[in-house]
Amino acid sequence: MKTLKDYAKEHGIKYRAAWNRYKSGKIIEAYQDEFGRILLPEVNARSEYVVCYARVSSSENKKNLDSQADRLTAYCAAKGYIVRQVIKECASGLNDKRPKLIGLLKNKDITCIVVEHADRLTRFGLNYIQILMDFKGVRIEIINQAQNDKEDLMQDFVSLVTCFTARLYGLRRSKRKTEKLIKALEDENNKSIENHDKLCNKKKA
Repeated sequence: MKTLKDYAKEHGIKYRAAWNRYKSGKIIEAYQDEFGRILLPEVNARSEYVVCYARVSSSENKKNLDSQADRLTAYCAAKGYIVRQVIKECASGLNDKRPKLIGLLKNKDITCIVVEHADRLTRFGLNYIQILMDFKGVRIEIINQAQNDKEDLMQDFVSLVTCFTARLYGLRRSKRKTEKLIKALEDENNKSIENHDKLCNKKKA
């Protein structure tokens, strides 16, 4: 068993703040014994490596990013989790080359990833990430299944259109290059045939 004082020390808060959390029912499984002490059962907190991941699409939304991170840490505190790391990233949810998220997924120590909404991790392909994390023994805890950040969604939509437009033009340029290469090969082949025919005609003459 550990005391409320131990809990406050682990979470880096004052005893009074821990007491307020207990009184509001935010510390799961905490109880008061016959001597008036607030006790908490020992959880496997030391072996747990909990990381909070917060994301917004644009650096202009930094205020939202900070408040998102605050909500994540408050949720973890209420659940009795000891947060080892809070990761904040400004990048589109469609971007599959986010360095901080990639580093998070590669971290072998992590046992739990906490996000506010599923789309904070990714707009598409969440199931692939969950399968990979399940295989590694890492759980993904999504606080709110709803997706309600319309502004962020619109920014990701613009990124999607921009990305596909660039790829479309890239395909067109690639097609033109391929056509030029085919034309050059055909011209070279026709020239070789003409030279061969001329050589044959000279021998006949």
